[in-house]
Amino acid sequence: MIKNELPHLLDIESLSASEIIALMDEADGFVQDLSQEKSTIDERCRDKVLINAFFEDSTRTRVSFEMAAHRLGLRVINWTAAGSSASKGEDLSDTLANLGAMSPDVLVMRHGEYKAPYTAASLVGCPVVNGGDGWRAHPSQALLDAVTMRQVLGDLKRRRIAICGDIAHSRVARSNLALLSKLGAELHVVAPEALMPREKDLPEGVTCFDNLKDGLSGCDIVMCLRIQKERMAAGLVPDPNDFHAEFGLNYDSLAYANDGAYVMHPGPMNRGVEIDPVLADDPQRSLVLRQVRNGVAMRMAILKRALLRD
Repeated sequence: MIKNELPHLLDIESLSASEIIALMDEADGFVQDLSQEKSTIDERCRDKVLINAFFEDSTRTRVSFEMAAHRLGLRVINWTAAGSSASKGEDLSDTLANLGAMSPDVLVMRHGEYKAPYTAASLVGCPVVNGGDGWRAHPSQALLDAVTMRQVLGDLKRRRIAICGDIAHSRVARSNLALLSKLGAELHVVAPEALMPREKDLPEGVTCFDNLKDGLSGCDIVMCLRIQKERMAAGLVPDPNDFHAEFGLNYDSLAYANDGAYVMHPGPMNRGVEIDPVLADDPQRSLVLRQVRNGVAMRMAILKRALLRD
């Protein structure tokens, strides 16, 4: 049974709109502190121990949680499945029980299994933060994406946002759609039929499109998602060049959106497949690197919430 008294962050659905806004406000404060090179060490966090338990490969998420922890004054232990007893076949529950027995103060976990962080929350005696599980959820990514959007658009209520690409297999899409729905955004998803989830699996009010012209109409933000190579191998995306011609974002297709619309991508990018590389690097239109910078600040806010909630 999950210890409900602990401030876990397992998915967006567990957060209220007011809790989401509070995390965004906290992250914005950290953004300001970091830009002004102010110390962000919180004496209440100093020397507390974070375990980063990553059963899948990661760059941005793992490193930004590590950076966020150091900025707050935590000690960090990076655990990976490669080279551990998990690589020898140790059961997930045994791995988690052993990590929990070492008494960390917070555990960040990424795992390919559906709801694996829920298993962790039932076994370890500290708050668990979901760093991504299966195709289901990636709450910290959705939170950093939302604070990035708010920085350039202001209030997200009634703002039109499109998410394009492999919607069906994306934990980023699922968490973003859940979060942005709570904040009152108008949401479009754009994908070929093979990569579009069933309508019943989408939040109420999300509109589905099978072409960029209609899907991007009136949008203020266009977020591209990585086309995963395993989907190509399975035949869901037979030819990446054909996909780019029909669904790839470039300056011509971005013109369907509002003037000055911004581009986002959670990474890693397949340049020339889901997004044109020049557009991805455009300093006026692309928010990709701002997302990465905001990832540290948002994860600082998430760790502070996990450690210091009254």
